[in-house]
Amino acid sequence: MPIYRIVGALTWNFLRDMSLFLSLFSIGFGATILMLCVSKQVIALETETQSQTNQFHKLELPSIEGNSTYFPGQANPSTHSNNLDTHLVVKLSDRQVHVYRLDKLLVSYPIAIGKPGWRTPVGTFRVFSKEKNPIFKSFKTGKIIYPGPDNPLGARWIGIWTDGKTQLGFHGTNQEELIGQPVSHGCIRLRNQDVIALYEQVTIGTLVTIQP
Repeated sequence: MPIYRIVGALTWNFLRDMSLFLSLFSIGFGATILMLCVSKQVIALETETQSQTNQFHKLELPSIEGNSTYFPGQANPSTHSNNLDTHLVVKLSDRQVHVYRLDKLLVSYPIAIGKPGWRTPVGTFRVFSKEKNPIFKSFKTGKIIYPGPDNPLGARWIGIWTDGKTQLGFHGTNQEELIGQPVSHGCIRLRNQDVIALYEQVTIGTLVTIQP
């Protein structure tokens, strides 16, 4: 075979192999870059989500009740308990909250509800926060009232609704003589001994139904 044909064949094979190598290298390099970009986006998304979660837990949520600021200990409405056998039914007309386990009525407690212009909302909610001995801060005076006999939130707080700025829930009171009356700013007040008992019967995620 003439030498030029041998050289030509070798050159063609070399160029063909080099072209294949470059094609495979380009595909591999492109895939690597794509994976790195996707990984960075995932990491950025996770970081942003975690940052938002941390910020949410740091929020100081003002409560509608008493024009106060309430500082929740577990402000995370997306957390639901697996123990959902217990549920609460609030009957505003009867001024009562009923505690059920499955379909069995366990106990009922008298309540105070929202006054005209600040009516307790009707609907279905879930417990999203629980706090022992909550702190009360007045928007009008800025005065902070720590746990004790003068605290308008009483001995316990059970949050059931929030928009990230305001929230409503069950709580105790320093005016137990007003239980049974429409006197609150939307929250549901109980006697302190009753709210302590209710606190132990609910968990994060407990269903709460408020009826007219």
